[in-house]
Amino acid sequence: MSHFRLARLCLLLAAVGLNTAPALMTSAHAQKKAEAPAAAPANTVRPELYKLLDPAQIQPLVTSKNAAELQNRIAQADAMPNKTPYENYVLNRIKMVHASISGNDAGIAQYADEVVKSGFEPKESSAQLVLAIADVQYKAKNYPAAIEQIKRYESLGGNMTQARPLMARSMYLSKDYAGAKTQLQQLISEAEAAGKAPSQEDLKLMLSSAYESKDNATYDATVQKMVAHYPSDEMWGEVIRTAVIRKPGFDQNNYLPVLRLEFAAMKTLREEDYVDLAESALRDGFPTEAKNALDAGYAAGVLGKGANAKAHNALRAKADKGAADDAKNIASGEASAAKSKNGAGLVNLGWAYSTMGQHDKGIGFIQQGIAKGGLKQPDEAKLRLGAAQAKAGRKDEAIKTFESVKAGGGLSDVARVWVMTLKQPAGSAAPATASQTTVAPAPTK
Repeated sequence: MSHFRLARLCLLLAAVGLNTAPALMTSAHAQKKAEAPAAAPANTVRPELYKLLDPAQIQPLVTSKNAAELQNRIAQADAMPNKTPYENYVLNRIKMVHASISGNDAGIAQYADEVVKSGFEPKESSAQLVLAIADVQYKAKNYPAAIEQIKRYESLGGNMTQARPLMARSMYLSKDYAGAKTQLQQLISEAEAAGKAPSQEDLKLMLSSAYESKDNATYDATVQKMVAHYPSDEMWGEVIRTAVIRKPGFDQNNYLPVLRLEFAAMKTLREEDYVDLAESALRDGFPTEAKNALDAGYAAGVLGKGANAKAHNALRAKADKGAADDAKNIASGEASAAKSKNGAGLVNLGWAYSTMGQHDKGIGFIQQGIAKGGLKQPDEAKLRLGAAQAKAGRKDEAIKTFESVKAGGGLSDVARVWVMTLKQPAGSAAPATASQTTVAPAPTK
């Protein structure tokens, strides 16, 4: 988590307004003319103290960060006896700013609190000073105190849109994950209502809060927001895990469509996923698909090294030979596929053509096979049709095809994630044809 900080000095100076000098003194000239000195108004500063705290002299010291001279004036003012509450208020304002330019966070909190408690500070700037105190407490890792001050800020009419990020982080670091989720949800909802993407840090914090509180529904929903706004291999892997593999009813026999989805959505797969995809494709008679997966794994620097390098090389050689043979002989299978009693041969033929980059031709055969019928898993064939359409750049057709997949066992869930990949804003996600960064194993929840 990045270190969250408010703009402390700017915030303080804006709130305090050193150039205001609120009735610091009655006119000395007027006092000389008076026949008898009248009682000084409650909200004034006596002339001898004013000489030390005159804003016209204080402001340049602050601007130049002359903390030593400022401290000298404060010490002289402190030595004056019988200061009124208002004089102490004015002096504490100066002490607060001195603490700020000196980097004395504890002093900022101490004197800002005195200023607010005096009752002389306007309500709006009092709220800003309380928020500055909360910021100081956060920096000191006193998160419960930061939370207390933010609540105080809110009671003074402070704008929680400004304070909510600090509240969320203070609650999270206090291990109040439920409270942090509430604040983060508000932040995320406000961003979305304004037509903006929630911040990546807020979404990450929401993920962690949901995970720590074992709130799977919020975790899963936030993963999908992350991949929508800040797609990465890690997040695509989490989407596939939470939206497909972890869902009740997932059939392990449908793992090949999951691997195909990962290959399309992610830039880099794990070693075992490249190998599983290649071996499964070879088993099902698609050596070019196996070759594509292995070539991507080698290009990514994942395969061909380490303890399994020899096995990778052997698998690659097998896939290369099969792909070369397939390229020579594929056309000869068109007639027999067309004569078959069911559409399985046509679907397989079309998918083989698509893996070779002949997507439009492949799409035609897959569509013929689905129309012919007799398929054991017609919706699995639709997944391959949608993937071929996506690779051909026929995005709208692909989405329509994926949305027609209704079968259980994970197939409809795979289709739904495919649609998510295709609805990504341009340039924000890996395209359907991309090869695949290593994803750390997701934590078991």
